[in-house]
Amino acid sequence: MRILLNITRIIVGLLFIFSGLVKANDPLGLSYKMQEFFEVWGWSFLDNYTLAFSVAMIAFEIIAGVAVLVGWQMRLFSWLLLLLIVFFTFLTGYALFSGKVRECGCFGDCIPLTADQSFMKDLILLVLIGFIFWKRNSIRPALNATYSLAALFFTTVFSFAFQWYVLVHLPVKDCLPYKIGNNIVEKMQPPPGSIPDSTVITFVYEKAGKQVEFTADNFPADYDEATYKFVKRYDKVVRKGNASPAIKDFSLQTYFGNDTTQALLNEDQYQLYLFLKNGYTLGEWTNVLNLVMRSAAQKHIQGYLVTNVPIENLRIDPPDVFYAFMPLRCDATAIKTAARANPALFLVKKGTILNKWSYADLENALLVVNHLPGNAANSNGQQLGEK
Repeated sequence: MRILLNITRIIVGLLFIFSGLVKANDPLGLSYKMQEFFEVWGWSFLDNYTLAFSVAMIAFEIIAGVAVLVGWQMRLFSWLLLLLIVFFTFLTGYALFSGKVRECGCFGDCIPLTADQSFMKDLILLVLIGFIFWKRNSIRPALNATYSLAALFFTTVFSFAFQWYVLVHLPVKDCLPYKIGNNIVEKMQPPPGSIPDSTVITFVYEKAGKQVEFTADNFPADYDEATYKFVKRYDKVVRKGNASPAIKDFSLQTYFGNDTTQALLNEDQYQLYLFLKNGYTLGEWTNVLNLVMRSAAQKHIQGYLVTNVPIENLRIDPPDVFYAFMPLRCDATAIKTAARANPALFLVKKGTILNKWSYADLENALLVVNHLPGNAANSNGQQLGEK
């Protein structure tokens, strides 16, 4: 029994550490997933706190995994783990059976799991943690108190420090569809060999004050225009396919509302896209970005400001460097999916992401732009205006 208990502890501990580390690589991704759940439940007032919840939960997963491995304070951590896995099982079960949330984000974007896979994983963990909880009084620490506390202290420091690093910079392992080397246009298309949704046209009519639905193949035998009043028609999915593209709803619109996505992404020239969501905080990055754009201008490289902020608001005392960019309107969801730092700078050529940097790493962007061969001529972009 003791051997089985130790094996169970190792499995649970390593799984929690692994799960926490994968999510720690992109805590913003987990916070966005929390917002998705909160939106479904009508708890949108918590959206401003999801990042704090995400960072705390990720750190706890890693710390709890180490605590299980070293066997420290198992009476306490067995309770905490049991409560946590019950909560996770509820979330994955809700995602599976309600169908309102596509996936729970248990392993982030790097290891996407379907709702049923996540639910089964949590059921297995629930059994394993239940066994640990049952035998919690039999677990003896693997290390003495001093070494256990030292291990947990350094684990805690690492958990928060690593998350701070990726939030200020960018994820160490980029698993997003906008990662370096991906072509945005290609990722906006369904994957090769994918199967589209099977749909059938469904009609909705009103009869005797009640709405009835039927397809073109099964019109009611008593159908006539006097009895049935047309309400609407829609496409009903009868078999779900897998033709969903990796990049959805990415659209670049000019000040006048014209969609210029395909035209820009098909240009065989170097381009710089500054992704800005909601707003900005002034800092040293604006000075470095100004140097980047001066170098870009010398090489005829056009810059584009991709933002959900109305252009009129951007004109209110903006940083000087913003005038080097042509403003483009984009949905906030697409921006936060593309850029995990705010703002973030992308180097793109013919739709392919050649490089990208957080606002904290623009010195690296300056080095790269300085060594680019440049474009033969300027792109067809207009400056934001004259200050």
